[in-house]
Amino acid sequence: MFSSKKFNRQLCCLFFSLVIPFTSFSQKGDKAKVVSELIARMTLEEKVGQMTNLTLSAITEPSDDPLKVDPAKLREVIVKHNIGSIQNVVKHAYSIEEWHKLINEIQKVSLTETRLKIPFLYCIDAVHGTNFTLNSTLFPHNLGLAATRNPELVKLCAEITAKEVRASGIRYNFSPVLDVGRQPLWPRFPETFGEDVLLTKTMGVASVKGYEGKSLNDFTSVASCMKHFVGYSVPANGKDRAAAYIPEINLREYFLPPFKAAVDAGAHTLMVNSGEVNGTPVHASRFLLTDVLRNELNYKGIVISDWEDIKKLTERHKVAENHKEAVYLSVNAGIDMCIVPFDFSFYNDLIALVKEGRIKEERINESVKRILDLKFDLGIFERPYVEKEAVKNFGLPEYTQAALAAARESITLLKNSDQVLPLKRDKRVLVVGSNANSLTALNGAWSYTWQGRKAEYFPKTELTILDALKKKAGDINIVYKKDFKDVTSAEAKPDYIIVALGEDAYAETPGNTKTLELASEDIEGVRNIVKLYPGIPLIYVLTEGRPRLIREIEPFAKGVLMAYWPGSQGGNAVADILYGDYNPSGKLPFTYPRYSGELMTYDHKWLDEAVEIVEPEYKYLYEFEPQYPFGFGMSYTNFTLSNLKLSSDQLTGDSKIKVSVDIKNTGQRVGKETVELYSRDHFASVTPSVKRLRGFKKVELQPGELKTVEFEISREDLAFVGTDMKWRTEPGGFDLIVGDLNVVLNYKGQ
Repeated sequence: MFSSKKFNRQLCCLFFSLVIPFTSFSQKGDKAKVVSELIARMTLEEKVGQMTNLTLSAITEPSDDPLKVDPAKLREVIVKHNIGSIQNVVKHAYSIEEWHKLINEIQKVSLTETRLKIPFLYCIDAVHGTNFTLNSTLFPHNLGLAATRNPELVKLCAEITAKEVRASGIRYNFSPVLDVGRQPLWPRFPETFGEDVLLTKTMGVASVKGYEGKSLNDFTSVASCMKHFVGYSVPANGKDRAAAYIPEINLREYFLPPFKAAVDAGAHTLMVNSGEVNGTPVHASRFLLTDVLRNELNYKGIVISDWEDIKKLTERHKVAENHKEAVYLSVNAGIDMCIVPFDFSFYNDLIALVKEGRIKEERINESVKRILDLKFDLGIFERPYVEKEAVKNFGLPEYTQAALAAARESITLLKNSDQVLPLKRDKRVLVVGSNANSLTALNGAWSYTWQGRKAEYFPKTELTILDALKKKAGDINIVYKKDFKDVTSAEAKPDYIIVALGEDAYAETPGNTKTLELASEDIEGVRNIVKLYPGIPLIYVLTEGRPRLIREIEPFAKGVLMAYWPGSQGGNAVADILYGDYNPSGKLPFTYPRYSGELMTYDHKWLDEAVEIVEPEYKYLYEFEPQYPFGFGMSYTNFTLSNLKLSSDQLTGDSKIKVSVDIKNTGQRVGKETVELYSRDHFASVTPSVKRLRGFKKVELQPGELKTVEFEISREDLAFVGTDMKWRTEPGGFDLIVGDLNVVLNYKGQ
């Protein structure tokens, strides 16, 4: 049947393609106009191509050594199917020169062989530094960065990452993770900023601002990506991409706030949770992706799927009869761009759905506008090829110092009995454990390869913990045994024994685990060392992405150092702290459990720790005994808190009160300490948490120095989500707590 509407649209497209020449769109302030005109010229196929994201192997030859683009595949993708973005690597990271050659080659085809000459966009996961460019700077993973309690340092790490990503020729980074890490079994736990909402919000916003800078068009900026919206980090079984069951009241209280904060901070893109929440895959949830994200959080940017997750609506979730129905569900739910990533299934099925009238082309236009807006903001229309100005920002010497500072501030001293630390340089040290001589155990996942387990791609200048210890104390004072079984009584008696424990690198599903217990051979190995060398002080160095339980062997140690996955300067940072060249200041961003059956966060409810005893008399005991509590971390100096006071003990309406506390360094060394402010609601209509973090500030103090730290508290800081799913602050009393100090604040209401 003849359709005048269809004919007019085709005629309009023909007119624009013949009459209006392609321009570079370099004029500032004209984005809305040029994007609108461009969309008017685009065919349906060109629009859907912009919504389709493929992985690099779709255009390369089978062998990746050296990396080589297949010209036929490239034109199949870019010219025939109009694909607008490509991502990822094939197996491993590339040199900056390889990236430049690759991106310019793809871009040349986009600009010379496609009808509208829309430049393509390259995307990458640079989650703790520019981890897919060789010789880049790698920082601690987010979990370690959260331990620094230093948002400015987190922002600096993101700024450097953005510079090196853009120097590689890439302008879109799938980072940061804003999932609140409340399930330590989850293999992406090290990518989180820990278990607390405020900590995740603060560090997440710092990352977004660091990545995106003042303008995406700047040579030092990349587009950030909030991920993974929402509820990904608390799978019921602890496995990656598994089902989560989160009451809506908890979803709003604990998991939405970091995304809301990042949206308000201007984050341009968002990636979706690969799993499902309460029986609905998030990729198919119009409630979460449109009603909540768009309408409530007022998010305007791109929503991108995660890897193959629209296909999984059929293959794993079983909510769609076939792939075409999966595309229908996801696009109507709110997906703008699909990481397919290997074929044209999304492209073909979405075109068919529009032609059948099941999805309106106006809906497609919404997504395409967001994608073209991003490309415009990134300056790709104006400067589509690798930017010489950006290349100058790769590998600067100050980046190494920033990585060292981040690693040092992240490392958390958990035990220091009898002041065993710092060590003396002239003492003999026995170092045991494979992690002590491993770059992969320092850098963790996403480190030059996806799993991070191929040390051959690391810079030759990077030091393991063992290397750094030898450099610090001399080869003559360091003896190394890789395996516990190699430790025998024939060894000369050491003065100290350092045992490297934890876990090697892993990423996503390959990191699934059934237990947080340390390997049995590690536990038995430590027991054997204690028997062989009774009375010799043991120090554990934990390089791990999540808490591995040390309950059985913790009493044997005089010192325990939590290093997380500290990145490229982790070896130097560990040695600096062990030998006292740096005073540790890290604070745990999660509750370190003692038992695998007690994975409880610090902000649990009172009932979670209540144990009822009936005989001989009925009473409650309150039990919460983690190995180390959230916020814990020691120093080589001492700090005392005093004089906690309020500017007023009454809070009314929209007013604010100031909370101040004095902190003094009463030890003999300069040190940094984080002052953390908690609140405890006396009672509420929804059962309150035992306590909640409401503010934190890190200060540096000389020996004997005293500083006053101030916080500001409003009713919003004391709010919670009520049974009506709305935030509220109810009149009543609140304890405000700093360390062992406590004052009472009364909220009077409006």
